[in-house]
Amino acid sequence: MKIDKIINNNIVSALEPDGKEIIVMGRGIGFGMKPGKEIPEGAVEKVFRLDSQNNVDKFKELLVNLPLEHIQVSAEIINYAKSVLNRTLNQNIYITLTDHINFAIHRFKQKMKFSNPLLNEIKTFYKEEYLIGEYAIALIERRIGISLPVDEAGFIAFHIVNAEFNTAMRDTIDITNLIQNTVGIVKEYFSMEPDETSLNYQRFVTHLRFLAQRIVTKELLNSGNGEFNHLISQMYPEEYGCSLKIKDYIMETYHHDVTEEETAYLAVHIKRMRL
Repeated sequence: MKIDKIINNNIVSALEPDGKEIIVMGRGIGFGMKPGKEIPEGAVEKVFRLDSQNNVDKFKELLVNLPLEHIQVSAEIINYAKSVLNRTLNQNIYITLTDHINFAIHRFKQKMKFSNPLLNEIKTFYKEEYLIGEYAIALIERRIGISLPVDEAGFIAFHIVNAEFNTAMRDTIDITNLIQNTVGIVKEYFSMEPDETSLNYQRFVTHLRFLAQRIVTKELLNSGNGEFNHLISQMYPEEYGCSLKIKDYIMETYHHDVTEEETAYLAVHIKRMRL
């Protein structure tokens, strides 16, 4: 592997056999080196392969002045998230999360505190991602000696959710609000407080996450079997009435029609949650 460009003392770029540019990280890997020189294998700590040249260029621009420790801890958090979630994450997370963590550390040192207004919702609707956020702030404290507030666990979780759903931060906030308001409709409709620790509640929230993603990103839902919809409306009339109210809310707020099949599935999940 030969150096293509020196980014800083700890970051260089190289070209793969197919001509794609990759980013190579290692302490002192660029010091005293020149383009065309072979990169010593023992000096390589991490290789970043992004999905487009545009993202490679953005990442290089970001890394120029970043402390190596900030890049290392971000990469470790992302690797941990991948292993825990066992899902593909959009490669942009290497840019967005690294930038966020660097800025969060800078803000902490400047005694600038940012509260997270959606922290409770993140804890409730994105449990796995929030736990990764908690792991992240503990790791940052161990590696860098900075004790970030718990609000940052929520912000980090949001970046992971963005990478899972391949959405922008604004869309993730809209998705979270949609889930929160839909759960609120169910609570009000039945005058109930669901058990948030129950498996059926978690299944309902998971269903809402994917429904909300499709709505916010304007993906079309396939219309389903009318017989199934009729059957559910007869079997669970109260729950179906609640799902119709959710359907009206989504149309009014997001101008997105929920299909008959999706309305029926909402009723099924609401029924299971009420058991």
